Amino acid sequence: MDIPGLLIKTVLLRPYVFLFLAAFLFSAHRLLGWRRTGLFFGITWVTAFVCEFSSTRTGIPFGWYYYTGATLGQELYLWNVPFMDSLSFTFLLYASYCLALFFLLPARNDGSAGGSQGSARVSTPSRLDLVFDPEVRTSWPVLMLGALFFAFIDIVIDPVALRGDRWFLGRIYGYPEPGIHFGVPVANYVGWAVVGLIALAGYFLVDRRLPALGLLAVQPVTGKVLLGCALYYCVLIFTLTVTFWIGEPLLGMTGMLMYLPITALALLRLFGWLPALTYQV
Repeated sequence: MDIPGLLIKTVLLRPYVFLFLAAFLFSAHRLLGWRRTGLFFGITWVTAFVCEFSSTRTGIPFGWYYYTGATLGQELYLWNVPFMDSLSFTFLLYASYCLALFFLLPARNDGSAGGSQGSARVSTPSRLDLVFDPEVRTSWPVLMLGALFFAFIDIVIDPVALRGDRWFLGRIYGYPEPGIHFGVPVANYVGWAVVGLIALAGYFLVDRRLPALGLLAVQPVTGKVLLGCALYYCVLIFTLTVTFWIGEPLLGMTGMLMYLPITALALLRLFGWLPALTYQV
């Protein structure tokens, strides 16, 4: 098998996947550094590939589905799994992680209000300065919310991917029995949440054992976290655009309505109208 040649063909066939991957690497190394970025990528990719390999044979954790092999020879496959498919989990999980961080990281204001140094209070800061607190960034709330956002975006992605024969993805997979959500079984979304939980939990265990991030632990990281959030919304907008383009308005409107409350809360958080835990400095 000509792996280098197939990898080149994969990039040419799926340029959008590798653009999102490049955006992930660019934004993640600014927030996490190259070492943590590489570990995040490796842990997520291995988890996703093993789960896809397992599910196409045992139905665990995504439920039963199959790859058609329609693009064999046009892109790289690892056994029966398209390489680009498991690769997509890496940037989607990182983007979901950043969105969870955006909501849950503590924020620091300029200390204009009363309070002693180091004290914590609830306020609505005029400028959102997120602190990359090591206790928070690997906490249970971030783990759960990150996995939830990860499963949520697949609720938009998977139905349109299932209709890949109507756009440039191609019909690369299917389900033995059509599911209740636009042909996708609910078990698939449960599987995505499971993958998110396993991969993030694995990364958190490693992160806690690595040397401290130095200045990142005290300097505001709002812009770096927002880069990951922007990646999340770029994927979302790309998917919704394809959804409407192939003539699925109900599917597209469903996705838009699902994200309206999340987007509204994110804007409230961004502009300081959502109460947040802040630290006096």
